[in-house]
Amino acid sequence: METLFTQALGLAAPWRVVNVDFQQAAGRIVFTVENTAKRLTCPACGAADQPIHDRLSRRWQHLHFFQYRAIIGANVPRVGCRECEKTTQVGVPWARAGAGFTETLEAFVIALCMQMPVDAVAQLLGVSDDRIWRVLDFHVNAARAREDYAEVRRISADERSARKGQRFLTLFCDLDARRLLFATQGRTAATFKAFAEDLAAHGGDAEAITDVSLDLGAAYQAGTREHCPNAKVSFDPFHVVALANAALDQVRRAEVKQVGDLKHIRWGTLKDAANWTRAQIDQMHWLQRTNLQTARAWRLKQALRDVFARGGMIEQAEALLDGWIRWARRCRLTPFKRLAATIKKHRDGILEHFRSGLSNGFAEGINGRIQAAKARARGYGTDRHLIAISYLICAKLGFGEQWNGKPG
Repeated sequence: METLFTQALGLAAPWRVVNVDFQQAAGRIVFTVENTAKRLTCPACGAADQPIHDRLSRRWQHLHFFQYRAIIGANVPRVGCRECEKTTQVGVPWARAGAGFTETLEAFVIALCMQMPVDAVAQLLGVSDDRIWRVLDFHVNAARAREDYAEVRRISADERSARKGQRFLTLFCDLDARRLLFATQGRTAATFKAFAEDLAAHGGDAEAITDVSLDLGAAYQAGTREHCPNAKVSFDPFHVVALANAALDQVRRAEVKQVGDLKHIRWGTLKDAANWTRAQIDQMHWLQRTNLQTARAWRLKQALRDVFARGGMIEQAEALLDGWIRWARRCRLTPFKRLAATIKKHRDGILEHFRSGLSNGFAEGINGRIQAAKARARGYGTDRHLIAISYLICAKLGFGEQWNGKPG
């Protein structure tokens, strides 16, 4: 039986299983592994045929054996090297140095955490969540260290709420490879400095970036100008239309004091017509037959959406956008007059979208995946944990090569 489990664990001489202890009452099975060598190569300097100084008892958790926890125990040799005069513990073939899990179990943990909350994985394995986070931190960092960003040219930067109304992250995405590149705390211009440094650490160059997709926030624009000086800025259509939605709601709220029927019409004015309920269809048909300011604001908002839907070539989009700005400036609705000034100020970046075709749509998709992970976990206690999970599920990291050819 020991020979069978030696083969099952992928062990080779001088390592072998010498005992299998099934402890049913304790709910575990313990595999005792022995290194039978009398002399070994020094792990520190590589000198061959060095004497063994002593052996230290160690244990590792392995994949469950049916419903039982599997434990590998071994007295691991330490080599007393006569060449470098150091006493160094040899590595074991089933686990990385300093780990309490086998590499096979760590690979399983990574796979589980892509789909399940960390707390649930910890309960499944019967360990603390701190141990799971240590595994995730190590392997996410190791996988990111191998990433090559030399070909990154087109990116987006978007904010992500870490804790509602309190903390924010900035997410930088590669819009060609469709992956998360970098996540960091804050939503200021300084986040671009951190991104540029991380990009350089992975073989990339912020000055080689040709296009950046942003919202209309001043901080991100300043960060782009300073750290991505050769990039053309495209403003994301979703965020532009979101400003029109906000202006529309300001008009409706001011008018609802005189027209009570506007009180429950908000969601109909903000939603796409294809998604209206039966009640919202009736409400919106009523609104469109009125001369209310809210009806005019809704038509302005819809017209701005149509600029992006019908824009096509940049020349056509330019004519449509300029026409909308003229209409909004003379509409006698203060929120839309302010919006017209904002859009005129950012006109070049809005039109750049029609040349580059870029948007923050992919970043919003990543936001959705991260939000779903947060909801499953009922939130994360620290930004560091949220960033680790974001990399795990959105960065397309190559974990498999870490375990290729490893025993266990």
